[in-house]
Amino acid sequence: MDKMVSAYKNAVQNNYANFEGRLSVPGFWWFWLANFIVVVVLFILMQIASLFVILYVVYALALIVPGLAAAVRRLHDSGKSGWLVLVSLIPLVGAIILIVFLASAGDSGANSYGPPPPPGA
Repeated sequence: MDKMVSAYKNAVQNNYANFEGRLSVPGFWWFWLANFIVVVVLFILMQIASLFVILYVVYALALIVPGLAAAVRRLHDSGKSGWLVLVSLIPLVGAIILIVFLASAGDSGANSYGPPPPPGA
């Protein structure tokens, strides 16, 4: 639970619009797990009271930039260009290809995007 909270806080607070550097596989997926849990809770609350629709929309809009930044830094970790995020725009297969890229192991040493991220970061 601590890893999930710290990964979420790191992505949203410390690296809100940081598209440079690298992000490890666990750091990326912990961030997305925390984000998924918040979205599910907000969705459940929306079913109870329509007031939460506004909160859900604000949250979704606020997480666009840190989500893209985390994906770009994750791609950088495996030596790929951040522009590969756009592959998700390809109908049907684009999202699958991007998930494979995001789940692949990063370079163990330094690459053109910087030194490797600390373990779990």
